[in-house]
Formats: sequence, structure tokens, C-alpha cells
Amino acid sequence: MKTKGYAAKSAGALLENYEFNRRELRPRDVALDIYYAGICHSDIHQAREEWGPSIFPMVPGHEIVGKVTEIGSQVSKFKVGEIIGVGVFVDSCRKCASCNAGLEQYCVEGMTGTYNTLERDGKTVAMGGYSDKFVIDEDYAVHVPANLDLAGVAPLMCAGITLYSPLKNWNAGPGKKVGIMGLGGLGHMGLKFAHALGAETTVFSHSPEKESDAKSMGADHFVVTKDIKNLEKLNKSYDLILNTVSADLDLEPYLQLLKLDGTLVVIGLPGKPYSINAGTLLGQRRSLAGSMIGGIAQLQEMLNFCGQKNIVSDVEVIKSDYINKAYDRTVASDVKYRFVIDAKTF
Repeated sequence: MKTKGYAAKSAGALLENYEFNRRELRPRDVALDIYYAGICHSDIHQAREEWGPSIFPMVPGHEIVGKVTEIGSQVSKFKVGEIIGVGVFVDSCRKCASCNAGLEQYCVEGMTGTYNTLERDGKTVAMGGYSDKFVIDEDYAVHVPANLDLAGVAPLMCAGITLYSPLKNWNAGPGKKVGIMGLGGLGHMGLKFAHALGAETTVFSHSPEKESDAKSMGADHFVVTKDIKNLEKLNKSYDLILNTVSADLDLEPYLQLLKLDGTLVVIGLPGKPYSINAGTLLGQRRSLAGSMIGGIAQLQEMLNFCGQKNIVSDVEVIKSDYINKAYDRTVASDVKYRFVIDAKTF
């Protein structure tokens, strides 16, 4: 299947027009015309080879929304004309305990990423969503509620589920106090979900100018973190804190905010390991944890919840020739709050 997209030809190179072939449909495959593809910061890290060796040429993109154009002979989950979404992975081993529990993102053999990886045959390079067409096994795609703005849906496929999953796993809801560290592409989704789930929600940010945005998205409180004293007065107050910040920072003041049995969940990936004071964890039986996206069943659950609550990402829609500028602006935190590519412009 002839496909037009944008690719990085080498580490750090500017992305440019790139034509390639998608596989022909297998019996359980679905083909779709991509409408929108979100830009995730992890796309930038991988295209610039900041997380270790990458595979080039690379077509990034794992926040995909489009319309089904063709289905394989054994497909039962989708029909031609339906709007569907594709997220961070497109396959897994399908037989390990994690896969059987609907936690494909933690596949023991490793999930198959939507791009910058080899498919299960060990030789085909997976190409991502910065393109006009896509092909995927029906088991790894999800339905998109009809009432949602599709450009705003695209980032839900990564940024959305990355925050929804830990909020559900650690039972955020009425009677719980939840803190969100950072109000960026990830943090603003955590805020929207925590508020919609009924938790009392605080945003911790070093940018005081974001307070009005945070309050409009449902934040009950906004704490400017430039002055550490603003945190100290909140010690032993929170049930759950989600760290969406990728920058290197000291977690100690935030761990102190946790009450008995509270948990701080790391979501953003910093450039170097954290240094943790074990005594802070011991003192209130606090936990430090991590979380990564969600399985297919939870991805569908999240989209259904978004349909009920009318939740989408705040986005800036761009044409494909703006991708390189969007990368630079993303690194500079100059976006409110996620770039999304109009795939008609490939």
C-alpha cells in the first residue's frame, strides 16, 4: 500500500517527505486513512536518538486517529467508515501473563512499538503515524466516540492513556487528594482526568502564568514551585502525586507531600537517575512507583470515559511542513498543549 509521510533519515536530521509501502491486508488487518497524528515528545527523543540507537529512516508517530477504508476477511471488530484510534504499540506476544491480563504494554517479550522497532517477524521495520495511511491488526486498535473532536482525540492515544492509567490504578476519585507535577502535554491531561474522576486536584508548576489555564481545566489549587516554602506547608497532604516532568529535579519535596501510604508515580523520563532518601519513604510508608500507558482494553475504557465527559487534549493543529518547527517549540515548552498534524497535508 503506497503511503506518503514524513521521516527522519538519520539521527537529528530534519524530517522530510518520504514515500514507502505499508503491508497488504492480512485476514485480521484494518486499513485506515489517517486524519490526525499527534506529536509526542518521545517522537523527538527517538528521532534525535536521545534514548539510545534508533532505526532509520524513521517515520515517528503513535497518536493516530483515522477512518477505516478496508478490512481483512476475518475482521469483526470494525467496519469500513468507522473512526478508530491507534496508540503506542501495534502488537505483543499475545500469550504471556501480561497480555492475557489485558496489560499488553507490559508484555514479557516486549510490546511492538508503533515505530522505531521491528515487528514480530524480526525484520520488518514498523513505521509510525506521520503519514496518510496505516495498517493494523484489529486487536490493537480502538473505537473513537463520535462526539469528540478528532484533532483533540489524537493525543489521547498516548498522553491521555499515560495519565488515565495511573489515576485508575491508584484509585483517584472522590475523597482523594491528587497532585499533578507540570502542566504540559501530559500534565494537562492528568488534570482533566483527575478532576473528571472527582478528586481534589492540585497542579504544581514553575510557571505562574499557567494558573488561569489550570483553573479553567478543573484544578482546585495551583502551587508555584519556584519557592520551596509553598510546598513545605502542604506536607503529608496528598494520596497520589503524578510526576509528568521530564526534567531532572529533586523528588524529595514532593515525596514529603504524601500522607500515610501515599504514592508518587513517575511518568516523565528524566535524563539521569533520581536520588531518593529512603528515610522519606519509610517515614509514612510512602511509595515511589512508575507507570507506562495502558492496555488495549483500558485504552478503550478511557476513550469511552472521554466521550461521556467530553474530554479531549488542548491542541494546535499544524500542516506537515511545520513538523520540524513544532519539534523545536515542543522542546522549548512553547505549545498549549499538544501539536497535532493534519494528515491531509502529507
